[in-house]
Amino acid sequence: MELDERFTITKKAGIYGILGNILLLIMKSIIGFFTHSQAMIADSFNSAGDIFASLMTFIGNKIASEPKDEDHNFGHGKAEYLFSMFIGISMVLVSSKLLYDSATSFVVGSTLKFSWFLVIVCIITIITKLFLFLYTKHAYKLHKNILLEANMEDHRNDCIITSFTLLSSIFTLFGIYWLDSVVGFCISIWICYTGISIFMESYRVLMDISVDETTKETILNLAKAYPEIKSVKSFSSSPVGAKYIIFLTICVDGTMSTFDSHKLADALEKNVTELDLVYKTIVHVDPV
Repeated sequence: MELDERFTITKKAGIYGILGNILLLIMKSIIGFFTHSQAMIADSFNSAGDIFASLMTFIGNKIASEPKDEDHNFGHGKAEYLFSMFIGISMVLVSSKLLYDSATSFVVGSTLKFSWFLVIVCIITIITKLFLFLYTKHAYKLHKNILLEANMEDHRNDCIITSFTLLSSIFTLFGIYWLDSVVGFCISIWICYTGISIFMESYRVLMDISVDETTKETILNLAKAYPEIKSVKSFSSSPVGAKYIIFLTICVDGTMSTFDSHKLADALEKNVTELDLVYKTIVHVDPV
């Protein structure tokens, strides 16, 4: 039931992101073209990237929500991280183009024309992105989905980015035009940094990063609570989406019956699997 709610709220976040960013892309592209604002043009490219990110969130969440089958015995949870990696790569590619355009504009000179429409679009963008940020932040706190985290950070960054775009447009009233190119340059760097961060977090999971030390210590303490367990011979873990498979080898008295040792292993497996981050636990018994 919890997983169903997790996938449902992530789906909604993806849909809201797609609709909101399409509206913003149209407005930013039109205003950026007519005012020659490099910062707004960069911001419109950022919105195009946001549409792609929201689309990846929607598709990745749909695949991840599929139950386990004969070909995917532990479900499709890693789709969250695979599609988050696509989001990160797209951000880096978009930022490279924007970085070049902003640097060129700074060297050649900005042709920005002040417009109150530019100011209005910035304000609408900030309000829209703030709403989307608060919504995805609430959803992420509840379900810890990396796709929601990627969207949450993206919406937050957009609020900050567009605030600087608004500032640069206001400065043109005082004849300060170079700030527009500088803001466009900073936006590019910010998008690239966010993209790399999302990529690396996804990469670590896809490369089977181990469960965190706090959870590992909790699991080991659960094993130590059983007096029949002499020691934990080995511990390993592998991520399957947002959760982990835990592999334990426990040592028991060699005189313990097979039935009792398996009963002990089953009890430990049940205790460990009740933890929030654990998808499945496999316990091997080693008599000593």
